[in-house]
Amino acid sequence: MRKISQHGQWSTRLAFILAATGSAVGLGNIWKFPYIAGENGGGAFVLIYLLCILMIGLPIMMAEIMLGRRGRQSPINTMKELAQESAVSPFWSWLGWLGVIAGFLILSYYSVIAGWAMAYVVRVASGVFEGVTPDGASNIFGELIADPEKLLAWHSLFMIMTMLVVARGVKGLERTVKFLMPALLAILILLIGYSMEQGAFEQGVSFLFKADFSKVTSESVLTAMGHAFFTLSLGMGAIMVYGSYLPSKVSIGSTASLIALTDTAVALFAGLAIFPIVFANGLEPGSGPGLIFQTLPIAFGHMAYGSLFGTLFFILLVFAAWSSSISLIEPAVAWLVENKNMSRMRACIWAGLATWVVGIGTVLSFNLTADVTLLGKTFFDILDYLTANVMLPLGGLCIAIFAGWIMSKEASAEELSFTKPVLYKSWQFLIKFISPLAVIIVFFKAIGVI
Repeated sequence: MRKISQHGQWSTRLAFILAATGSAVGLGNIWKFPYIAGENGGGAFVLIYLLCILMIGLPIMMAEIMLGRRGRQSPINTMKELAQESAVSPFWSWLGWLGVIAGFLILSYYSVIAGWAMAYVVRVASGVFEGVTPDGASNIFGELIADPEKLLAWHSLFMIMTMLVVARGVKGLERTVKFLMPALLAILILLIGYSMEQGAFEQGVSFLFKADFSKVTSESVLTAMGHAFFTLSLGMGAIMVYGSYLPSKVSIGSTASLIALTDTAVALFAGLAIFPIVFANGLEPGSGPGLIFQTLPIAFGHMAYGSLFGTLFFILLVFAAWSSSISLIEPAVAWLVENKNMSRMRACIWAGLATWVVGIGTVLSFNLTADVTLLGKTFFDILDYLTANVMLPLGGLCIAIFAGWIMSKEASAEELSFTKPVLYKSWQFLIKFISPLAVIIVFFKAIGVI
């Protein structure tokens, strides 16, 4: 009989799908994907991104779930145990450390961006955006990020919300995600319907899907790869620790495919909702991370019941970020519980406090220290680049190498339990050759080797 994690187990396959999808579907889909697509030529970038998901993201997600379920512990202890099982150096535990640290750093700035969404719940509900102009929406956003005290307050509140849920364990998350993700999808579909009425929907569709490879650069490919890891929560220990709570009878292949499909669909839906509104109002599609906060309020300010729908959207955006943030800090909390004899509550306090402190650097990078840069990047820019373009691909590469080359075929085949041998062979080919090679090329580009 296979062991069960000391932290508990997902009650059903659906619970895991919702939790993992909640981890994957977050601000990265709605906040980050539209603006990086806009910055990199639209449709050509989307095609490259989808290829990264299919050929690299999905196989590595399956591998990460598999490793987590095999080890049934925090990523650090899981990799240590699996290294022992495979008769290789315990040094592989550093892969777990890499994931835990990456998740910690991402949450530190993720919480600040989520704070923006929380602030907008109040602003939209109060009718601030009724009849707003593009310039007006831009000014409101500018005033928010220019105020370090307000940003710190929202950052603090979001971190408290996150740690309160983590302290309750997986059951609290299960109850939350059962309705949040479907509701967010429904709101996006409504926004797409609104976009169709604005006269620029065809232009938005063309911008998002028409492939112009003349605009594709090596930096575009790097960005697509980084976001493929970012949006699927790969390489940061989140999927590995969630996998450790997965019942043994659940199919990893079909479950991971569904998660990746849903995540990608939400990203594309967000683009279809946002870009037509961008063009209809004369805004720039690549206007940076504030795109969603300068674009969507215009729509809400001019549509019937806009304040209601806008408030609902930003509430759901907060909860989408909330479900993601829980997965980002869970690996660190699990390790503290396992190795430091801490209660879950105490582990949450220490992990949350450390994350909050680092997040102050991101808060200040939008205002007081905006002019303080290293190689032209603010504190926030450095964290974003380091995690999305370096740490996550490196973590994904090592997961692929371990799952494909070090872990025994018997062990991986047992965990994956494919019904057809050709499926296992296909996954093994991708995880051994295609995924690692692609990640190596991108990683070397990121660090300036090529």
